[in-house]
Amino acid sequence: MIKLPVIKPEEMPKRKPKWLRVKLPVGENYKRVRSLVSEYKLHTICESGNCPNMGECWGAGTATFMILGNVCTRGCSFCAVATGRPPEYDEDEPRRVAEAVKLMGVKHCVLTSVNRDELKDGGAAIWAATVREIRSIAPEVTMETLIPDFRAKWDALEQILVEKPEVVSHNLETVPRLYRLVRPQAKYPRSLEQIKRTKEFGCRTKSGIMLGLSETKEEILKLMDDLIENGCDVLTLGQYLQPTKHHLPIHEYIHPDLFDEYREIGLKKGFDFVESGPLVRSSYHAEKHL
Repeated sequence: MIKLPVIKPEEMPKRKPKWLRVKLPVGENYKRVRSLVSEYKLHTICESGNCPNMGECWGAGTATFMILGNVCTRGCSFCAVATGRPPEYDEDEPRRVAEAVKLMGVKHCVLTSVNRDELKDGGAAIWAATVREIRSIAPEVTMETLIPDFRAKWDALEQILVEKPEVVSHNLETVPRLYRLVRPQAKYPRSLEQIKRTKEFGCRTKSGIMLGLSETKEEILKLMDDLIENGCDVLTLGQYLQPTKHHLPIHEYIHPDLFDEYREIGLKKGFDFVESGPLVRSSYHAEKHL
């Protein structure tokens, strides 16, 4: 069990600032996407991860599909996705995802998944099959795959890389000092190695982190350097928002001006693209990252 940090009442951040307020999801496109997701019995990280941008993205006809079910074998203390022993994976899921992508008429599709550490290949075969099905049914659609670390099983990683998705993303999530607290079953060096191997394979690479968990500016700049050294092309930075009272508390709200500063610093350090803002999430405006 992860021991959450104790923050005194007087040290807790004040109420959510105005720059974190979002509009309620409305509109015909939003209803249409929700209907397709329900009809094809699919999961989205938009829903499972309580994404604040769901209304905007679904209203624009886009969604981030979460494959391999909606139960994760890991218990990261920041994540709203359910943790436990997943049921058997659905071998027909790749076809249904591809058909939904086609019906939605999107130009760029983002795929992610839960961790499936109980599977020998971590679910890589389903990942590869999903990319192939989308290529077959909707060949005009470009893709980003936001993948787990597969516990350093590099042959599993290669199963996805050979399918040549346009962007291959893997999130560091936070700075090394906070790993045992934020994502105890992951390893910072292992994630960097995965990004490096992905770049050496010839794929466009991407990673993302959350801010507001007590990381320092120096730690963030060092993380940027680590990513650049290991071949990362695109970086996203966003505000951590506590999903429930059982998850990690917010240490602070980061002002938009500081997010803007990080964007400029990242670009100067050599990233091709930096998406940085309080409401930014890994797949936010993902079509721009090609």
